[in-house]
Amino acid sequence: MVTTDFPATQGVLLAGGLARRMGGGDKPMRTIGGRTILERVIARLTPQCSGLILNANGNPARFAAFGLPVVADDVPGFPGPLAGILAALDWTATNRPDIEWVLSAAGDCPFLPRDLVARLHEARERENAQLAVAASGDQSHPVIGLWRVALRDELRHALIVEDLRKIDRWTARYPLATVTWPAEPLDPFFNANTVEDIAEAERLAALDAAS
Repeated sequence: MVTTDFPATQGVLLAGGLARRMGGGDKPMRTIGGRTILERVIARLTPQCSGLILNANGNPARFAAFGLPVVADDVPGFPGPLAGILAALDWTATNRPDIEWVLSAAGDCPFLPRDLVARLHEARERENAQLAVAASGDQSHPVIGLWRVALRDELRHALIVEDLRKIDRWTARYPLATVTWPAEPLDPFFNANTVEDIAEAERLAALDAAS
């Protein structure tokens, strides 16, 4: 169990995307500096969370080596990261009823901040917000945020009944805290979307190792 000054937080790594810009396949399984992106994400978030799960669709056996529970979307049609967040909220309510908060992170962001969960909780409490999301420079990263488990029924309604897909449309309904990290010399929310990004990630991995 992680000992922290903030509430116990379940982490979910969102790896359910279709990776079309990579030619298909699982982006988090690409290798940077001798380690998969997913290994790097797990290593960065394990000390910050009370447990981790992986949100992914398809055959869960491909992630067996990581030893994490794999939770699929239960909203059909690949509706995007909100479905993964909902799956994580439902899983947490069932399996970790003592936990009120879920931290979501993209499974293809290998350089996540080491103070991500602490700063999001700090801002949420300071601003009396219902949700908190990350940003770097002038860009928001709503897929990386804190979500209250108690909002899962409202999220399910938005996804299934309203056909809502964009995270920022969902977060706009609630008091929201945004925490900004510097984007230089290394953007902690850099994500590898294309084959070209993998080459850039190799360069950034050297910076990250030196920090």
